[in-house]
Amino acid sequence: MTKLTEHVSYADAQANCSSAKLWELFDGNREQMNIAHECIDRHADGDRTAVILVRANGDDELISFRQISEDSARFAHYLVERGIKPGDRVAVMLEPSRDFYVAMFGAMKMGAIAVPLFTLFGPDGIRLRVQDCDPRLMVTNAEKAALVTASDQLQVVVADENFITGLRRFPSEFVPQTRADDLAIFQYTSGTTRELPDAVKHTHRALVTLMLAALYGTGVRPGDRFMCPSSPAWGHGLWHGTLAPLALGVTIGAYAGKFNAERLLKALQDHKFNNISAAATHYRMMRNSGVAANYQYFFDKVSFTGEPIDSETAQFVEATFGKPVCSMYGTTEIGVCLVNYPGANDFVVKSGSLGKPVPGLRVEVQDSDGRACPPGVTGEIKLWRGGAWVATKDLGRVDEDGYFWHGGRADDVIISAGWTIGAVEVEDAVLKHPDVKEAAAIGVPDALRGQVVKAFVVSDRTGDEAFVQEIQEAVRTRLSQHEYPRQVVFVSELPKTPAGKIHRKKLREQELANANAAQAAHA
Repeated sequence: MTKLTEHVSYADAQANCSSAKLWELFDGNREQMNIAHECIDRHADGDRTAVILVRANGDDELISFRQISEDSARFAHYLVERGIKPGDRVAVMLEPSRDFYVAMFGAMKMGAIAVPLFTLFGPDGIRLRVQDCDPRLMVTNAEKAALVTASDQLQVVVADENFITGLRRFPSEFVPQTRADDLAIFQYTSGTTRELPDAVKHTHRALVTLMLAALYGTGVRPGDRFMCPSSPAWGHGLWHGTLAPLALGVTIGAYAGKFNAERLLKALQDHKFNNISAAATHYRMMRNSGVAANYQYFFDKVSFTGEPIDSETAQFVEATFGKPVCSMYGTTEIGVCLVNYPGANDFVVKSGSLGKPVPGLRVEVQDSDGRACPPGVTGEIKLWRGGAWVATKDLGRVDEDGYFWHGGRADDVIISAGWTIGAVEVEDAVLKHPDVKEAAAIGVPDALRGQVVKAFVVSDRTGDEAFVQEIQEAVRTRLSQHEYPRQVVFVSELPKTPAGKIHRKKLREQELANANAAQAAHA
C-alpha cells in the first residue's frame, strides 16, 4: 500500500487521505507518541542534514539529525538532574540555532512542555508569558536573561558557547515515555484582543493532524529542501517550518538574525532549496530589494501564510521563482483549513484566493444566523469541528468554483507583516506613557506589510515628533519590536460605544473614508 507522501495530485489527495493514512507516516500510535522521536531520533542514522541555518551575517551552519538527537538526549538527562519533571514547562527564548533545537526537542523528549518565546519580547512581554505558563526553567541568551528574574520556581540557563559542551557528560540516548495525549508545546499566538495572547496547548499527537497542512498546504514531501524564514517562536515557523518537515525527514532551512532579503535570496540559490513557505511580507521585501534577478532558483513549490498577498507581489513571485505562490490559510487555534495544494499539477491556483479545504474538512462562509452564504456573498469563515461550527473571526466569500476568498478580519486583531497584533495590547502599552490620557489602535493598509498599527492618542501635551517617538519606543520596549505603532495621530477625543468602550470600528470606517477621498482627489 502506498503512503500519502507518494501522492502529489489533488485528485489523489481527495481519494486517499484519511486519519488512518496519516498515522501510517509515524512510528507512534494513538497511545504512545513523542514529537522529538518523530522529528529527530528516527532520522538520526548517518549524517543527514536536519537544519540549514542561514545566518544574517553569512556564516551558515549545517546541523545533522544525529547532532540534534544526541544533544537533545543529553539535555533531557540534564533537565532530569535539575529536577524538571514530565509536565513541567521549559521556556526557550533563542534565535534559530543548534541550542534552540537541542532545548526544544530535549524538553519534549523527557516529557516536559516546551514553550518557545520570541526573542524580541521586552520585559512586559516576557513577564506576562512567564506568569501565564509558569515555567520551571528557561533557556535564553545573556541579554534576555537579564530581563528574567530567577527564583526557586524558575531556573534561568544561559545558552552561551559552553552550553552544548557542558552537556557532554550526559548519555547521548534518552528513550521517551510520553503518551500521545500528553501536552508537548504551549504555543502563544502573536497577539489577540486581550493583554496576554492565548497559549494554545498542543499534545504530541497534534503532529499527526499537522501533516494535513504539510502535505497539502506547503506540499512537503521526503527529499525536499524546505525553507521557512519565519521565526519558530510562532506557529508558522515552528509547526509548518520546523516540526512538520522534520517529521518527514526533510532538510529544513531556518533564518537567524535581522532579516535581509538579499541574504535570503542568496541562500535560496546556494543551498538549492526547492520548497519555500514564507509570510507575504517576506516576498514583498524580496521584490523591493531589486536584486532577485541576480540569483538562480530551483523551486517546485512556493507558499505563503499570515495575510493576503497583493497581486503585484504574487506576479513577482511567479515570474521570479517560476511557480504560482499558494495561499495556506488557518489560525493557531484551529490549524490550517484552506490550501492551494502546491505541487499538484491538476489543481488550478487562482491568484488571490485562499484555495479549497484540506481533505476531510468542512469549511463554510456563513451569515450572522449561521446559514451558508451563496457564492459571492461575504460572511464569516467557519470550520466544522467536534460537532459544531468554529468561528475563525475572518470574513470571506466562496466563488462558484468552490474557491474561498479572504474578506478581512472580523474583530480588532491587526495583521502586520504576518504578525497578529492585539489592539488592546498596543493600547495598554501606549497608555503607560505618563502623558497619554486615552489611546486606540487599529490596522491601516500598508504597501509593504499589508497593515501597520496606527495609534490615536488623546493628551494635553502637544503632539510633536518627539512625543511620537517616545510612544513608539515605549511600545517597542514593553511589548515587541514588531508591535509598535508606525503611525501616531493626536486627537481631542475617541469615538465610544454607548457602554463607554472605544469604538474601533468607527475609527476604521473613518480611515477608509479618508483613504477613498484621497484616492478620488488624485483620480
